Amino acid sequence: MSEKFKVVVTDYIENDLNWEAGVLAEKDIQFETFQLKFKPDNEVLEKIRDADVIVVNMLKMTEAIISGLEKCRLIIRHGIGYDNVDVAACTKHGIQFAYQPDYCKEDVAEHAIALIFACARKVVRSRRTLEESSKRGQWDFTGIFPIYRLDGKTLGILGAGRIGSRVFRKLRTFGFRIIACDPYLKEHRKKDLVEQGLAFVDKKTLFKEADFLTVHTPLNEETRHVVNKETLALIKPTAYVVNTSRGPMVDSGDLAEAVRDGVIAGAAIDVFDKEPPEPDLELFGLENVILTPHLGWASEEAGWEIRKSIMDDILAAAMGKSARCVVNEIKELKTM
Repeated sequence: MSEKFKVVVTDYIENDLNWEAGVLAEKDIQFETFQLKFKPDNEVLEKIRDADVIVVNMLKMTEAIISGLEKCRLIIRHGIGYDNVDVAACTKHGIQFAYQPDYCKEDVAEHAIALIFACARKVVRSRRTLEESSKRGQWDFTGIFPIYRLDGKTLGILGAGRIGSRVFRKLRTFGFRIIACDPYLKEHRKKDLVEQGLAFVDKKTLFKEADFLTVHTPLNEETRHVVNKETLALIKPTAYVVNTSRGPMVDSGDLAEAVRDGVIAGAAIDVFDKEPPEPDLELFGLENVILTPHLGWASEEAGWEIRKSIMDDILAAAMGKSARCVVNEIKELKTM
């Protein structure tokens, strides 16, 4: 009798995975779940060594772990970014790697827009102004001005892919002049966006002309710290930086210095180099910086979308088929 097809989850953010357990039980697929995010490699490997499919959220899938997998044919990243997975090691060991690029694009775009508006209207600072004025018994708007209207301002989008293009489409009726930089966007997609009114510029022009710069590129060695002391120096002193992509896109030390010294007006950050960030993060002490706890992805709808798309990938693998959004090319998948 052959062994059951086995699926293992290394770490997860849902309250429970009872729905997944029920679906896979009906298919007679073995299913195990763990919270191994901060465990050493040897302990991780002990739990997942014999899995056919592995679902990983934030655990680092290193070469050391991947090389020890005995029969894994597919690793699935629960999310859009996959800098915590050694894709080259997956390819080397004949393991297909897939991710979920579509599940929260609406939500991240909406979160970026919410942060843009919060910066422009100084929403967070306004609460403090209200409380201080209430205590005094009279209005005191010290420190809250200037406030500028959004109509006529320039929105700069760094990365016009799945999420950046949605930010454009959602905001194009708000009176913004919208520009973008994305040298890797396919020409047919760029042409479509241009026809809808998006203007493409080079990176230097984007930083110089944007009143609001919102970051939506994948993290790689080229984009790491793309927002740094040099590029921040190009930005208008009245402009804001918004990052809902990946923490390392922005050099947080350089950003803190730029805000503190008045090089830029402020920022809104949802993602960090280390998550959660350390208590001594410089950005915590800055009044003109809005910080949210990596919640751009969050909505009930997105939560179920990703669970269902991961399940589709698992069931495809169990039938010997390819996952939907594969990052690497594997000529021949491992078989049972």
